[in-house]
Formats: sequence, C-alpha cells, structure tokens
Amino acid sequence: MDGSTPNAPSEGLRARKRAAARSAIEKTAVRLALEHGYEHVTVEMICTECMVSQRTFFNYFGSKESVFLGPAPAAAAEVVAGGFLADTGTPVVLSLATAVFSTLLEGQPDPVLARDRMKVVMGSPELLAKQNEWMAAHEKQMAELVLQRYAAVSGPDADPAGIRGRAAEAQLVVGLALGVVRVALQQNQALQQNQAEQQVDDGGWPVPGIMERSGELLGKIFGS
Repeated sequence: MDGSTPNAPSEGLRARKRAAARSAIEKTAVRLALEHGYEHVTVEMICTECMVSQRTFFNYFGSKESVFLGPAPAAAAEVVAGGFLADTGTPVVLSLATAVFSTLLEGQPDPVLARDRMKVVMGSPELLAKQNEWMAAHEKQMAELVLQRYAAVSGPDADPAGIRGRAAEAQLVVGLALGVVRVALQQNQALQQNQAEQQVDDGGWPVPGIMERSGELLGKIFGS
C-alpha cells in the first residue's frame, strides 16, 4: 500500500481544472482591458467572454480589480524576499527595487500575462493606486528583509543604538527602493507611449534596460 486515497486523482484533476479556469478568466480580462481600457470593462463582459457565471468569477477573484492586480500580496512578498536576499552583490536600494520590479512583472507563474497585466495597471489610475497601496502596506515586511540582509553580511548588532540606527536605515532603504520602482514604471510607460506614437518596435515590456538606467541614476544621485 502506498498510502494514497481513492480521491487523490480526482482532487488533483479538480485543482487543475480550477487553475485552468482561473487562468482563462485572467487572460480574457486582461485582453479586454487592453482592447477597451480597464474602466470600460465590466465583470459581465468578462464572464460572457469566458462563458462563466458572475458567481464563479467572484468565487475566484472577489472583485473586479483583483483579476487585474495578480497574485495575492503574501505570495508576491515571498518572491521579493527570495530575489532580494540572494542578490548580495548589488547595492541594497537597487537590489530591493529590482526584486520588487521583477516580482511585479516576471516573478509570477505566467510572465507574459504579468507583463500584459502591468500594462493595464499602468494605464489605470485606479489600479495603479491599488498597487501603490500594496507596496506601502508591505513596507514593514520589506524593512525586515533589509535587516536580515544586513545581519547576514555583517552579523547582528547587539547595541541598542546600533539596532535603532539599522532599523531607521532599513526604513529609508525601503522608501527609496519603492520610489525607484514607481519612477521606473512611469518611465517605462512614457517610453512605451513614445515608441507607439513613432510606430517603432518596442522590444517587449518592460523596455529593456529600464532598471539598469535606474541604477545609473542612483549612482549619480549618491555620488553627487
């Protein structure tokens, strides 16, 4: 006996079907928003295209905005932690900014969907405000990640004054990093619009090298 139960295969099939249905709804919603604009897309439109009931839609996502904002914050935060703590060779502000930026775009199960979703978010003030709320709500968690990285590099600080100083520095790092992410997203959107107006190949989304440019600007700022 292998300890498996008769229901295991059916449970696995049911989970795969749910994942496939969720993915289909997400892709349809994002496609409609890219075609018509987020504000002009309704839950009814999405459900009609997917041939699902609104009850099914809300069972999966809870709200219209959730289908566009992507994975739950807890899942995204785990990806940020993994990328940031492993990247000890990059200056801490740029490293954290890059980890957050990558999570928003590529640290998701479907990177193509994530990029298309981000196009929708950047084109909607309502969704962009919700995304900024998520980042602000996780500032404390990100500050703790910065402290973990400091401790891994130089060891824990037992001095109370040193602990307070590190905590303040970590908060500043997070504030700067999130500022970098917001500016990088805004710059990317502006470059995309400019390329569209000139009818040139945009080379994908995000614009290649956008975070490298942010790193160069940080170097200039801190070196001035």
